[in-house]
Amino acid sequence: MNKRLYRSDKDKFLGGVCAGLGDYFGIDPTVVRLIFVLLTIFGGSAVLIYIILWMITPVEPTASQDVV
Repeated sequence: MNKRLYRSDKDKFLGGVCAGLGDYFGIDPTVVRLIFVLLTIFGGSAVLIYIILWMITPVEPTASQDVV
């Protein structure tokens, strides 16, 4: 099975990064969002990680687009 990490276009709150990570790892996107919030509060580096992932992760292709 060839899994790829995409930003979610359907279940997004800000950029779709957390929803994409949740889909990729098979967990609820709310859990991923909570992890990012906790990392931001206690470490501060989660904002930088989120922005980097937002820039480098492609948007999830729609059903009409071909996946390469």
